[in-house]
Amino acid sequence: MTNAQDEEYGIGYDCPPVSNMFELISSIAGGSITAAKCLVMDIADVAINWCGGWHHAQRFAADGFCYVNDIVIAIETLKIKFSKVLYIDLDVHHGNGVQDAYNLSKSVFTLSFHKYEPGFYPGTGNIADIGTHTGTGYCCNIPLRAAYSDDTLTCMFKNVFTKVYSLFKPDAVVVQCGADALAHDPNGGTCLTIKGYTLCVQSVLDKRIPTILLGGGGYNHPNAARLWTSLTALTIGKTLDEDIPDHSNWPSYGPTYTLSVEPTLMKDTNKQSYLDECIRIINGHLDKYLPNEDIETKRRKTDNITKNPGISNHQRTQASTSKDCMNKDYKRNKEYFCTNGLLQMTTQSKDVYEFTDD
Repeated sequence: MTNAQDEEYGIGYDCPPVSNMFELISSIAGGSITAAKCLVMDIADVAINWCGGWHHAQRFAADGFCYVNDIVIAIETLKIKFSKVLYIDLDVHHGNGVQDAYNLSKSVFTLSFHKYEPGFYPGTGNIADIGTHTGTGYCCNIPLRAAYSDDTLTCMFKNVFTKVYSLFKPDAVVVQCGADALAHDPNGGTCLTIKGYTLCVQSVLDKRIPTILLGGGGYNHPNAARLWTSLTALTIGKTLDEDIPDHSNWPSYGPTYTLSVEPTLMKDTNKQSYLDECIRIINGHLDKYLPNEDIETKRRKTDNITKNPGISNHQRTQASTSKDCMNKDYKRNKEYFCTNGLLQMTTQSKDVYEFTDD
């Protein structure tokens, strides 16, 4: 039973008290912190914590089945090294807890693709929600209607992510891959398959900057496992057999016993005219509030030359060459670490090791 103090901190209706709560949230947050530290310490290029992604928890209270916002804690860890972090949310529910944490920030851009309809939790994430005061323009919401499909999600992701990335120019990315947007999820009401998620995540991985992949919602547990297994394989460049191998939980994956998730027969209610209008509005916000870094850089260089006419052309050339060298992408053997007892792979040796959190 909960008391008044429990309810004050969100412990009650949708976040009931559970046994060993401190150990639970410590493990969840600790996994995401470890993932962030792997990037900060240059141990890995991509780090995974499928047990993380609890995006609803607020600063002072639990909310929406989320007892701790491990995402915010991970982003704060990343900011030790990376000055600009892009957060992408693919969960069917709006990532309100993360957005609220960075509503005033220009150093973290929050980008959420979610179902938005009257009465659907949490009720936030309107296209007009773009941040507040100093953070205005650094929040972007794509409110999708019921039964959105792979085509709808990938269309919006391609148009919006590409522009956000080019204007914001993040140093690191965090992607919340909540599985409740998959078809057949009891709390979702959409028609996504694994293909929709993989196309979005592949677009992020193609940028080749430090990236954290997190879990999130997913109330059809076999399908959540299917998704996160597929995304792990995508990340490490492995092709998996479509047939799920025999193991202790194999009966749960019937009747197909395969990795794929078939879409439902629900009709996608997102018309192209609606998507085009969303893209038009979002582009307007981005053009208005996010400075074009390339133009700004050229302007500053011009101002510096004007202020320092005594610098020779030779000195300017040397300075430019030195800066280009510093900005080149670092090259190293890629290592992927999956936290919470998954797997580690080093592409140099192609060896796979199992490890624990100890």
